[in-house]
Amino acid sequence: MNFPKLAFLAAAALVIPAWPAAAVSSEDPPGALAGGEFVVSFSGTPEAATSAIAAAGGTVKDVTSQVGVALVTAPDGAFLDKVRAGTGIRGAARNHSVGLGRQGMPHRYSGERLDAAERAQAGDAGKAGSLSTNGPGAEPLSDLQWNMDMIDATPDGAWEKATGKGVDVGIMDTGIDARHPDIAPNFDAKRSRNFTTDIPDVDGPCEYKDCKDPANVDDGGHGTHVAGIVAAADNDFGIGGVAPDATLVNVRAGQDSGYFFLYETVKALVYSGDIHLDVVNMSFFTDPWLYNCTSRDEYVSGTVTDAQLIEQRLVSELVLGAVTYASDRGVTLIAAAGNEHSDLAAPTRSDEISPDYPADAAQPRVVKKTCLNLPSEAPQVINVSAVGPSGTKAEYSNYGFGDIEIAAPGGWFRDYVGTPQFQSPGNLILSSYPLQAAIEQGLADPKGNPVDGFSIKYCDDGKCGFYTYSHGTSMASPHVVGVAALIIQARGKSTGQGGRALDPATVARVLLRTADDHACPAGGVEDYTDEGLTPDWNATCQGTTGNNGLYGEGIVDAEDAVD
Repeated sequence: MNFPKLAFLAAAALVIPAWPAAAVSSEDPPGALAGGEFVVSFSGTPEAATSAIAAAGGTVKDVTSQVGVALVTAPDGAFLDKVRAGTGIRGAARNHSVGLGRQGMPHRYSGERLDAAERAQAGDAGKAGSLSTNGPGAEPLSDLQWNMDMIDATPDGAWEKATGKGVDVGIMDTGIDARHPDIAPNFDAKRSRNFTTDIPDVDGPCEYKDCKDPANVDDGGHGTHVAGIVAAADNDFGIGGVAPDATLVNVRAGQDSGYFFLYETVKALVYSGDIHLDVVNMSFFTDPWLYNCTSRDEYVSGTVTDAQLIEQRLVSELVLGAVTYASDRGVTLIAAAGNEHSDLAAPTRSDEISPDYPADAAQPRVVKKTCLNLPSEAPQVINVSAVGPSGTKAEYSNYGFGDIEIAAPGGWFRDYVGTPQFQSPGNLILSSYPLQAAIEQGLADPKGNPVDGFSIKYCDDGKCGFYTYSHGTSMASPHVVGVAALIIQARGKSTGQGGRALDPATVARVLLRTADDHACPAGGVEDYTDEGLTPDWNATCQGTTGNNGLYGEGIVDAEDAVD
């Protein structure tokens, strides 16, 4: 069996080469001279780095000494050239820029929630108010969870052997709403952390002192949806997660708006390793670059400034180093492959959105495959593609032989074309959602009632929970995370006090070897033109039934994984 990305990196200190300082030029994007937050990588002691940063005009806000990186504020962009010349400084780049965003910038995850026009296409199937009933022993909304049936994460399937008890799962996302009735029983408030600070320009007005949300809050909603897929509790309320007894730990790295900036991402990864989480879900890429190049030779078309190239190099080095740090400490890392319907195995990659911050900075480019989407393409990370309820790769999902390890339910609105199920809510993934976020995003009215059949409000014994349908590879990866938690409980060793642990390489091997094989389509191309899409959405499938570019080693199977 082939595990193309499981050649794990040997434990080693993160080494970042020294790069020549890049003067700000007329080629640099708007705001290049502005102050803001910066990430500084250093090779010496934190004290020596702090001195070098201060001499360059910066102020240290935080230090993650485990991988030699500091978060710094400075009044202007000239700080970068100055600090790069400092003794013991390996590199520096912007984290994000104050005052360069704008409210109303597209939310990272807006595409995973259908817009009003798409919801209207559902017709009668999209009207509010209908709920299903279930058999004995099931959660009240389990009849709406085709995804759990597909992977055998059910009471008479995998749960007969494991439910995730004693396994700690990190959700690296926009936060977790710990007040949700399906989340609260499994939420670990003591170890949860929020590594972000709200940026009013893009996140909206700050709700808490110093713009720092508590670790039990999710104003964006995405993280709570992901958390529910992994471990919504088996509590006779709402839905059930893949691993309904796993412990949920919020290791928040995402802004309310869905941006994941460099320092926050590195900090969350390092913390996950330090507290020895068992498995972590990562449904994002590190902003502002969809793909991170390390040399001009990797640009096929488009332009790049010295400053932009240095920034991409630093993202690559620091994220890869932080991933290694977490993996070396026993964390199984699983990520969404992305929703750009791109062939990640192709020699080149088209990128229309980078840099996606600050506003209006995007410069279309074509780059070589060696420019990485991070963290999903780090060698220790299991990369997950998405399928709809028919088991077919969803049109939006990225793919690529050697890049996709495994597939999982992510939902697909256009699945079952030519049948009544086409463009219906039931083709998507139902999971938990913060009520306030639902109201603010127009999924619920001011009284908290769903505006259509794409959301559900479930109430019992005086308490209510809000749930909504979404689709995306963000929904696929938490299914694999939940199965990883089941594997760790079933096959891992006791750590004392009820905990379990299992080497990430072993978890990966079990996941891939027990996945259900899924062959390439007849003719070798998944054709989406019947669904009303143009031919550029079609996906060429390379490989065999046992391992190919659309489904990797197959669709994750919870029951076989713990049998």
